[in-house]
Amino acid sequence: MAKLRRFKATLRRIPGKGGWTYVSVPKKLAPPITRAWARTPVRASADGVEWDTSVWRSKTGEGFLPVPKRIRGDKEAGTRVAITFSFEDD
Repeated sequence: MAKLRRFKATLRRIPGKGGWTYVSVPKKLAPPITRAWARTPVRASADGVEWDTSVWRSKTGEGFLPVPKRIRGDKEAGTRVAITFSFEDD
């Protein structure tokens, strides 16, 4: 059965050339790790624009969700967005 998570977050950017723009996923909402590289496939949306991606987990258990340019449009780091994601709960 699919689990649904919703929250608001501020876009952040990893500094440097090729740095990802992402949102931090609160630890209590982060899905369990189900794949290699500490990730879980999800169906996500940012301000209503959907795409398939993964939530990646850090060693501290916090998650981050990359938000590509094609999804966020002209929104840059510092912009607050509404995030929804779902994942299969095995």
